[in-house]
Amino acid sequence: MTTTKLKTIIFLGSARNITPPWGGDSRLGDRVIKWVKSVMESRKEPLGADTISHDIRIIDPNEVFGPNGALSYSGAELSKPTFFMDQNKLPAAAKELQEAIKQADCYLVVSPEYNHSIPPALSSLMGHFGGSNYKCKPSGIITYSPGVFAGMRAAMMIQVMLHELGCLPVSKLCGVGTVSEVLNVDGTPIDPDNRMLKQLPELLTQLEWMAVAMANQRKLTGTF
Repeated sequence: MTTTKLKTIIFLGSARNITPPWGGDSRLGDRVIKWVKSVMESRKEPLGADTISHDIRIIDPNEVFGPNGALSYSGAELSKPTFFMDQNKLPAAAKELQEAIKQADCYLVVSPEYNHSIPPALSSLMGHFGGSNYKCKPSGIITYSPGVFAGMRAAMMIQVMLHELGCLPVSKLCGVGTVSEVLNVDGTPIDPDNRMLKQLPELLTQLEWMAVAMANQRKLTGTF
């Protein structure tokens, strides 16, 4: 049995960086991304004659748009998308990030919902790069919320955005509601048997199947 390591980019959808007056996390998604990362780092799943694992890179809008970040030259307002720029004049950090996205085998989005919709940090981050970087690869959606709805309204809209970018989302969704009752601050589950936590392995099974199938087709025919 051979091992296939998928290059997996995880986009974090929240750029929140403030503790609300009533207390709590400055960014609830940090619990979720720590849990997702832990699950993926320990994952070694059989797929045909292969064992699938992941080489993970997390892209955080707070870092990317922050001082000296890869997209700080443009800002979260998306003033200078990479595909409108002369590629020879693209800042080195932006070029490196673009190449990492292009070379990835699959993508995950970990996101809350803002106003029942896609967080602006997420749409700006992914929208800085044209669809040619994402196409012919699969994606998966993980949403979360402090309440019971688990960000599902945003998930429906994120699906549309991912379709347009060309990284087709798998059908299985993962939604984590009431995050602070499900995950500790360090991302470990409060109750490992919580049914909400069983969604992620099922999503990853679909993502891995599609990632391997689409990688094989890209090798055979290239992309369209």
